Amino acid sequence: MLYIIFLTGVCNLKCKYCGGTIPSYVMPHEIQYSIRDLKDFISQDERPSIAFYGGEPLLRIDLMERIMDEIEAEHYILQTNGLLLHKLKENYLSRFSTILVSIDGRRDVTDFYKGKGVYDRVIENVKKIRPIYRNELIARMVATERTEIYEDVRHLISLNIFTHVHWQIDAVWSPEGLWKNFASWTERYNENLTKLVNYWVKEMENGKILGIVPFLGVLKALLGYKNTSPPCGSGVNSFAITTDGRILACPICPDLEWNVLGDLSSDLDRLPKLEILEPCKSCEYFDVCGGRCLFFNRERLWGDEGFRLVCSTAKHLINEIKRVKPKIMELVKYGRISFEDLIYPKFNNTTEIIP
Repeated sequence: MLYIIFLTGVCNLKCKYCGGTIPSYVMPHEIQYSIRDLKDFISQDERPSIAFYGGEPLLRIDLMERIMDEIEAEHYILQTNGLLLHKLKENYLSRFSTILVSIDGRRDVTDFYKGKGVYDRVIENVKKIRPIYRNELIARMVATERTEIYEDVRHLISLNIFTHVHWQIDAVWSPEGLWKNFASWTERYNENLTKLVNYWVKEMENGKILGIVPFLGVLKALLGYKNTSPPCGSGVNSFAITTDGRILACPICPDLEWNVLGDLSSDLDRLPKLEILEPCKSCEYFDVCGGRCLFFNRERLWGDEGFRLVCSTAKHLINEIKRVKPKIMELVKYGRISFEDLIYPKFNNTTEIIP
């Protein structure tokens, strides 16, 4: 199981699509429980993975180090905005299996949404850790109206410092007014996604598998390694732990009652299960998509049309990977690429797979 631990609700950025610090009425800014209580809960699992989350978790490096010292995990994972990466000590840095760094693609796009100068500071810090940190390093984008998915993903790949690129479409929970025309953007997004898929396969023809997470995750499902439902594992093999010790299915909506499964005193095996609801379960894409996102599936904030538009991006992604799958298998057959290298992710590393 994956345990996503909120180290704090405080953030040192205020991105346009996020808003920054989590209000204290949603959860306290600081952890209210003891590390002992956390350890007792996680000890119910023989093979836990721990992901540090916020707010910005590196604002609480001392607490993160204490947890890593006191609670043994198969994998440690970090989601960070990257501004404090340079403060990580080498002996802790080397213990992470995956670090996800928030960056939205090209400099102008990143700085528009995150603040002037953020792109350069993040890239500088990533370059500082790269000679030391050799494990999975994911550029994690938020895709919104200024995003050109082909250009922004290719830009991050071209830096040669990230092992993978992932993105999540800023849909449904987006602040009012941030989107001017989501319908038009989805058309452009789908067109550029096709272009990006073609580029991905062309690189495979040259013997190189680019770490584009949504492409690999969908291909893995099409190869028979079925994703969980939802594919991020929320409430299935992933739980979030708030600063006040509540156990959530999904980390992005700690304020919603249906999302709260228990607390640190709960029996792990008796936590209630949340299922993806219709219309997703009857959809022909469900075996691969898995319902895309638990929050999106249950909270129809953009109505039926918004739901349909977001679904259209998932369906297009799946159709495109289906289209190129025969070519990819041909490249495997002739030894151009390795089948094993296509199976990604190897463990739940907090990537949602379906953007």
